[in-house]
Amino acid sequence: MIFLYAYKPNKEKMKITKTKVNKTTLIRWKVYFDRSRMYIGYIQFFLIGIVFIQSFKDKNWGDLFFKYAIITIPVFVILFISISLLLGYLDSKMGFRAEELRNLSRSNPVLMEILGSVKEIRKDLEEIKEGK
Repeated sequence: MIFLYAYKPNKEKMKITKTKVNKTTLIRWKVYFDRSRMYIGYIQFFLIGIVFIQSFKDKNWGDLFFKYAIITIPVFVILFISISLLLGYLDSKMGFRAEELRNLSRSNPVLMEILGSVKEIRKDLEEIKEGK
């Protein structure tokens, strides 16, 4: 068994506590990494937009773009965000996200157990209703 030593703040002084590294802890850490990866993805998304804007400098009409940057860059950012929101809306409207979650839940054994229990309860309720 692996132990990590971490400092845990106390009101009076610092204490060293042991944290067991087991399956539950590793899964919790994986969830934390996945969440942070999502936020890093947002940052990368906007950085790609900045790189895209910077790529205009090498073009012939890039001079016009940066000469009137006080107008063109905010318009470009608003357009970029609007198109991104439109794509996200269309993704939701077409049902890709719902289908993705449905497929993920089929591969989750805990949710499948819950679904089986709900089906059994529903079957028992129907039998009780028919018996009355």
